[in-house]
Amino acid sequence: MTQASDDSLNLTSVDLRDADESLLRQHARWYAVQVASGCEKRVKASLEQRLQTLDVANRVFEIEIPQTPAVKLKKDGSRQSIDEKVFPGYVLINMVMDDDTWQVIKNTPNVINFVGAEQKRRYGRGRGHVKPMPLAPGEVERIFKQSQEQEPLVKIDMYAGDKIVVLSGPFKDFEGEVIEVSPERSKLKALLSIFGRDTPVELEFNQVQKQS
Repeated sequence: MTQASDDSLNLTSVDLRDADESLLRQHARWYAVQVASGCEKRVKASLEQRLQTLDVANRVFEIEIPQTPAVKLKKDGSRQSIDEKVFPGYVLINMVMDDDTWQVIKNTPNVINFVGAEQKRRYGRGRGHVKPMPLAPGEVERIFKQSQEQEPLVKIDMYAGDKIVVLSGPFKDFEGEVIEVSPERSKLKALLSIFGRDTPVELEFNQVQKQS
């Protein structure tokens, strides 16, 4: 294995480059990698290509962007099925951590750094290296279980303070202001002027439309 330089971490003491897959998988752990906002899929695609080109594919087993199903409610009242990222700005990687795999992933475009513990520099000023820390097995299990079992959330582009008009129900054509949004219940609360008084009313997402 390549010896650690000032730009690497000497992360393993055992050379696993030529080990068989079963041994490699025994040493593999899940790591979280912080990436530029909105670049999760781009980073995953770049990594999958770089792993082959730079000859470390046998030590990186899975690259995942944990997601949960969601339903986006569009302005016309129609619904669109989408995937909502569990941890926006992060990619999870199941891998054998050594100097080579660390360098390949760390130097991938739009990758900021591994999640881990910052190591102080031995000399000079400035920030030191971040030593990647593997995720606990229980935490990994919880993340993927959440992704697989969570009921789809209804997403709507409305926030407290937005002006809305009611499209259906007993308050049809009333106008008001959003005071609370509850995605997990697909409902919101709005202040409507009823008999000249601002009255909080709970409404379904598909009962209202945001005013431009």
